[in-house]
Amino acid sequence: LQLQASGGGLARPGESLRLSCTASGFTVKDYAIGWFRQAPGKERYWLSSIAARSLGEYYSNSVRGRFSISRDSAKNTVYLQMNNLEPGDTAIYFCAADLSLLTYSNGIYYQPGQYDTWGQGTLVTVSS
Repeated sequence: LQLQASGGGLARPGESLRLSCTASGFTVKDYAIGWFRQAPGKERYWLSSIAARSLGEYYSNSVRGRFSISRDSAKNTVYLQMNNLEPGDTAIYFCAADLSLLTYSNGIYYQPGQYDTWGQGTLVTVSS
């Protein structure tokens, strides 16, 4: 059971990046998948989640309107489209899966402890 995050890189302010989170060993449409980021010296911060079985999409206030989460079941992949990037978006981005279905039972998507399977992270640097 693994997640592979990819798509990070260097972007200029105002540009866009799309991150991918590809699962192996399980089907992404059956579980909630979340995106988090962690900047140097800071705690891991929740950005967005897509619920299991297309039950909804959720965003932190800091990225709502700029970031968009989606799922491609055929590719077993969840995406995070990031638009109008800012230097403050510089961080390592992680995807995570809730294989224990905690989010399904309690509806809490923003806590890292709700997710039990994590990808390795992909670095996003936003700089001019």
